[in-house]
Amino acid sequence: MQNVVRDGEPAAAGAPVALVKGAPLTELPEDLYIPPDALEVFLETFEGPLDLLLYLIRRQNLDILDIPIADITRQYIGYIDMMSELRMELAAEYLLMAAILAEIKSRMLLPRPEGAAAEEDDPRAELVRRLQEYERFKSAAEDLDRLPRCERDVFELGGVDTATVTVRKIYPEVDMKEILLAFQDVLRRAERTTHHRILREPLSVRERMSSVLARLRENPKLAFQDLFNRREGRQGAVVALLAILELSKERLIEIIQDEPLGELLVRPLVVVQS
Repeated sequence: MQNVVRDGEPAAAGAPVALVKGAPLTELPEDLYIPPDALEVFLETFEGPLDLLLYLIRRQNLDILDIPIADITRQYIGYIDMMSELRMELAAEYLLMAAILAEIKSRMLLPRPEGAAAEEDDPRAELVRRLQEYERFKSAAEDLDRLPRCERDVFELGGVDTATVTVRKIYPEVDMKEILLAFQDVLRRAERTTHHRILREPLSVRERMSSVLARLRENPKLAFQDLFNRREGRQGAVVALLAILELSKERLIEIIQDEPLGELLVRPLVVVQS
């Protein structure tokens, strides 16, 4: 049932006073009874006496370790006096705390022997300890309440076939510094397998470009290091690097990473034909 009476004013004559299951209701039932306490509005409520004390201390920016018992007790009793209707189980807790405050106040007003002033504990110590403990738990509860909660802040999405959703992956840009670092690793590996030769076959950048494209024809994505032949030594590694850079410049291949700072990969930009 949805009430359509607003701002405490009755609905105009002939206008619906409520909507019941979507249908307008123009007249109230004769046997309708609304109890006087059917609607209660809580403008300010507390979880208990410790919560009320903590509120009074925070509102005045008081030091919890040096509570002015007289002022706090007066404000606390004033709050209890303003409560027109008390639940018995709730009133008992508040009145018990009022009695504790009165006892602490009386103990602080009583004269103390000269030698016992330093030995006697502060009457407020136990109350301060309870307030600090309650404040820690209250703060932890507020932190937990601020965390995202299912069905309040986030909602589960069901009935969607994710297999039909196409996701276009955006690759991070590869910097020349990363290519040179990968090439440096290739050179270190080539030096481990370098051996002396009497005859050397001439190496051509163009031929190596064709070789790289041929390998990409068989596998459309290769690791950057796999395009180098360790047996060719440093000279072969340099020629292979020049071939890769030339192919990248001519937009025949591209050097990518699946994720930032990941392994360098090489793939063709155009379909390589036989």
